[in-house]
Amino acid sequence: MILEAAGICKSYGRRRILENLNLKAEPGECIGVVGGNGCGKTTLLSILAGAQKPDSGRIILGGRDTAGQPGVFAREAAYVPQENPLMEELSVLDNLLLWYRGSRREMEQDLENGPAAMLGVSAILKRRVGTLSGGMKKRLSIACALSNRAPLLIMDEPGAALDLECKEAIREYLSEYIKKGGTVVLTSHELEELSLCTRMYIVKDRGLMEIENGLSARELIGLFR
Repeated sequence: MILEAAGICKSYGRRRILENLNLKAEPGECIGVVGGNGCGKTTLLSILAGAQKPDSGRIILGGRDTAGQPGVFAREAAYVPQENPLMEELSVLDNLLLWYRGSRREMEQDLENGPAAMLGVSAILKRRVGTLSGGMKKRLSIACALSNRAPLLIMDEPGAALDLECKEAIREYLSEYIKKGGTVVLTSHELEELSLCTRMYIVKDRGLMEIENGLSARELIGLFR
């Protein structure tokens, strides 16, 4: 078991967002999380990644309880939020040096045959991030996030606002990552991305419920109501 979340609750002020959520994921699985706007998907993913703390509940990553141990998140999980965390005024290479969690030698190896190479980052090292397309920024964000070689990749809307080429490149990378035993938890509104998922969940009425895989857009929308 790479991920186990149990009894997760979260409120903002008096508004309860998530209540008693439970989720498990094994190596080689891709877990899709869907739901209407504002239902709490992003909050859930940020909690699973350690970016936010739940009000109650526990998260176990790679068999280790994360309570009071933020370092477990850093070792076991890679998080790509919907918002771009990159430094726009710096070059791609400088961003890699800033965010990369391995050694310089490991980074160079990644640029030769690792995630950075597969995502096309190696070809744009001298470009300033502010001049890149949204898709290339997303590729760079994924490469930076995976620099710890984490077995769990958590992604919030990975294909949002990207062109077809970038979407396909990211899907191809995720497919390879899963085949090699990596675990992915993602939110998405795009059926092609969701087609990678081995299991699907919906966040609704503050809870989390497993739903049938392979539903059409119309069927998914019906569940949101």
